[in-house]
Amino acid sequence: MNDCIFCKIIQGEIPGRKIYEDDDMLAFHDIGPQAPVHFLLIPKRHITSIMETGDEDALLIGRLLVKAQELAKESGCGEKGARFVINCKEDGGQTVDHLHIHVLGGRPLAWPPG
Repeated sequence: MNDCIFCKIIQGEIPGRKIYEDDDMLAFHDIGPQAPVHFLLIPKRHITSIMETGDEDALLIGRLLVKAQELAKESGCGEKGARFVINCKEDGGQTVDHLHIHVLGGRPLAWPPG
């Protein structure tokens, strides 16, 4: 997608504070953190939202979740935990149309979020 901000970060057209990258995914710090730990994990292949995935995406989605918890632990959230959020479409609060997992931690998080 030519106008997708996350695709531009993947391609290096827009800077991002990367914390992890491999052939399939990229993790970077959120530009407006809502907690001491707040990063995003995205697939490098453009997928609009989790609502657009199918069986062929199961391995990638699983790998994203496993990497998200590994990075959360590396960020100091292993003992007290973290929140993993996937917003979907307009009513779900998705503001960038590229599948992404928010990982937040480093402080107690209230529920419901707001």
